[in-house]
Amino acid sequence: MNNQSIFNEIREKIDIVDLIGEYVPLVQKGRNFFGVCPFHNDTNPSMSVSRDKQIYKCFSCGASGNIFTFIRDYEHMDMKDVLELLAPRAGVTLNTTNIQRKTTKYDKFYEIYNLTNKFYQNNINTKDGMAAKEYLKNRQISEEVIKEFEIGLSLDSMDSLTKVLTKKGYDILTLDKIGLSSNNHDLFINRIMVPIHDISGRVVAFSGRIYNKKSDHKYVNTKETEIFRKGTILYNYHRCKETARRSKYVIVMEGYMDVFRAASVDIKNVVAIMGTALTIEQANLIKKLSNNVYLCLDGDAPGQKAMLSIGEELEKNGLNVKIITLTNNEDPDTYILKYGKEGFEDQVEKAISFSDFKLQSLKKGVNFASDLELSNYVNSVIREASSIEDEIRREIILKKLALETNLSYNTLEKRLNEYLEKRQTKNVVIKELKPNNKLSKYEKAVYGMIYAILTDYKYFKKFQDESLYFVDQKTRYLLMEIEYYYKKFGNIEIPDFYTYLLEKGELLELYNNIINYVDINNISEEAVNDFMSVIRSYNLRLEINRLTEMMKKQTNDLEKAKIAERIKALRIGE
Repeated sequence: MNNQSIFNEIREKIDIVDLIGEYVPLVQKGRNFFGVCPFHNDTNPSMSVSRDKQIYKCFSCGASGNIFTFIRDYEHMDMKDVLELLAPRAGVTLNTTNIQRKTTKYDKFYEIYNLTNKFYQNNINTKDGMAAKEYLKNRQISEEVIKEFEIGLSLDSMDSLTKVLTKKGYDILTLDKIGLSSNNHDLFINRIMVPIHDISGRVVAFSGRIYNKKSDHKYVNTKETEIFRKGTILYNYHRCKETARRSKYVIVMEGYMDVFRAASVDIKNVVAIMGTALTIEQANLIKKLSNNVYLCLDGDAPGQKAMLSIGEELEKNGLNVKIITLTNNEDPDTYILKYGKEGFEDQVEKAISFSDFKLQSLKKGVNFASDLELSNYVNSVIREASSIEDEIRREIILKKLALETNLSYNTLEKRLNEYLEKRQTKNVVIKELKPNNKLSKYEKAVYGMIYAILTDYKYFKKFQDESLYFVDQKTRYLLMEIEYYYKKFGNIEIPDFYTYLLEKGELLELYNNIINYVDINNISEEAVNDFMSVIRSYNLRLEINRLTEMMKKQTNDLEKAKIAERIKALRIGE
C-alpha cells in the first residue's frame, strides 16, 4: 500500500485506547479495555481494545483493526479522508498530492448531486427565489439556517436542471437512474429543495416542498437509488456528530423542519428519522453518536405510537432511551417557536425514562371495570417490569400496581418471578448456542510461528534455515508479504502491518486471526522451538503419506523400492 511510512508515523503518535475511547466508553479489565462494539447490534461489551498491540477486536462480529480501520468503518470514510482527519491530531503534515482517493463507480453520481445542490442554492438567491425566501421568512427560517442547511429552489420549468446537467456532459439515462429527471424532464419543479446527505456528508437525495401553490403532493422525495437508501440515513447526521459526542446525548426528531428550528436556537445535537419507522441501520448510526438518546417526536397519536416502536428498537440496541413530552401535543418546531431554547431545554431536563413512558402508555384507554382489560393491563405492566434490571424500581412498580388495581402484592410478585425465570432461561440457551472455534495443534503452532516472525526477523531466518514450510497456500503468501515488509521497512509493528494488508482481504483475515489468538507474552526461544517441532512433524507426516500413496500407484518394482527407502529414511529422521 502506498504511503505506508505516513500511516506508521501517524499510528505511532495516536494511542488506540484514547482514540476509540472518544467514540465508545471503554472499561479496563486486566491488560485490555472493553466496550460495546459499534459495528453490530451489541448490547454487552464485546469489543476488546489492546494497548499492547494497538488493535481492537470484537469477539461477536469479528470487526477488528487499528486506528485507521476503526475511523474508516465508524465514520464511513475513504482512507484518504481518514489520513486527513488523523494527521493534524498526530502533528503530521501530509503531502496530499501523493495520497490517492479510491475511486468508485458512484463518484459520478455524487458529482452530479453536488452540482445539482449548487444549482438549487443559486436559484433561491436570484429574483426567481424571492417568493420562496419570503415563504421561509414567514415560517421563521432565517437566512443563517438557509445557508447552514443549504436550502435551495427548483425552478418553475420542466427542464431547467436537465438542460444544465446534459450540457455538462451527463447523459439523461444517468439522471433518470439517480432520481433527478424523468422522460427528459426535471423531477423537481417549483419546490423548496432540502438536500439530504449521507453519513459522510455527500448529497445523495432531495426533499422538495411546495410553497406557493396547492398540490396533491406536499412533498416530493428522491426515489431510492444506488447511493440513497432511506433506511440507512438520518437527516443531519453528518453535521451533529461532534456536538452529540461532546454533549454525550443525541435528540431524535421527526422531520427536517424540527432540525431547522432546533438549530436556529443553537441546539445542534439533533437528527431526524424522516418518517416514523426506524431501521436497524439507523439504530446503529444513533448508537455511534451516543448511548444516550432522547426521543422527541410529534405529540399526536401517530407520534406517540412511533416513539414506542422506535424506543423499543433503540433499547434492543442497548441504548439508554428517554422521552421528551411536549405540552398540548405540539411538535418540536412549534414548541421551540413558542417557548424558545430555554423552554425546550427545560423539557429535556424533565424527560422520563422509556420504561416509564411505556408504563404510562399501557394505561391509556384501559377500562378498569372490565376483568379482561384489567388482566391484560396488569400482565403487560409486569412483563415490562421484568425487563428492568433495578430491583428497587421493580418493587416500586409492583406496589403502585397493587394499589391501583386492588390486587395482592404477593400475587403480582409471583407473576413477576415467572417472567424473570423465563428471561433467565432464554439467556442461558443463547449462551449455550455460541460457537466454539478450536484450533488444531498444528494450526496453533503455525499461528505462533507467524506471530514470532512478526515480532523478530531472527525467527524468520531460523524458520528458513530449518527448511520448514507452511502447507497452506494462504499462510505462505502471508509469509511472503512479511518478508517483503521487513526488507522495505526494517522492522514490523503489529498495527502498522494491519494497514499494509488493508487491500489484501484473505491475508488480512488470516493476519487478524493470528494476532488475536496469540498472547504477546508467550513468544520466546523455547516457544518458537516448540512451534517448529510441531510444524516439522506435521510436514513429515504429510510427506510420508504422499510417498505412501505414490508407492501404491507405482507398478515398477525398482521405483517402489526407492520410494520405500525414502519413507524409511524419513521415519528414522522422525
